Amino acid sequence: MTNYGTIPTSSTAGPSANIGYLSPAKERIKEGLGARRPWKLMFNFHSINFPGNLSEAITRVRTNVAYFRMNYAMIVLLILFLSLLWHPISLLVFVAMMAAWLFLYFLRDEPLVVFRRTIDDRVVLVVLGVLTIVFLLLTDATTNILVSLLIGAVVVLVHASFRRTDDLYDEESAEGLFSGPSSSS
Repeated sequence: MTNYGTIPTSSTAGPSANIGYLSPAKERIKEGLGARRPWKLMFNFHSINFPGNLSEAITRVRTNVAYFRMNYAMIVLLILFLSLLWHPISLLVFVAMMAAWLFLYFLRDEPLVVFRRTIDDRVVLVVLGVLTIVFLLLTDATTNILVSLLIGAVVVLVHASFRRTDDLYDEESAEGLFSGPSSSS
């Protein structure tokens, strides 16, 4: 008996097989965003106060930018995305660059290696940022892009200077984050 033209009643490639393809992608997204610090920690209102002087503000900015690097990148990219909603071609370029950001920065589980050299995350961040800006500037949305980047930089600098750093702890690089007298005792 032939089965041509019949509809199978049971199949191994049903909806559960599609979920099998999505699960690794979901896990990779969760792992990639794992370097992101919790938003609750970032916006802890008990950790917000004015810096005592300029050197304290600069120290806070350096520490917070290093600690919340992934969060700050997401905030600046969100501000840039919102500014491009009324420029469809720029938005398409931005979406293409976001795909590059996702695969090369946010979702990488191993260090990026080019010509047998390991590329530091900060270098990837700067290169992707510059490429995103250059490609978007080629789409004639210069004013929107520059204003949104300025707003993003101001938001990051204001948060980083007002956010205290005494409650931050990073198990992997605690020595790099805290270089004061309290970390040596």
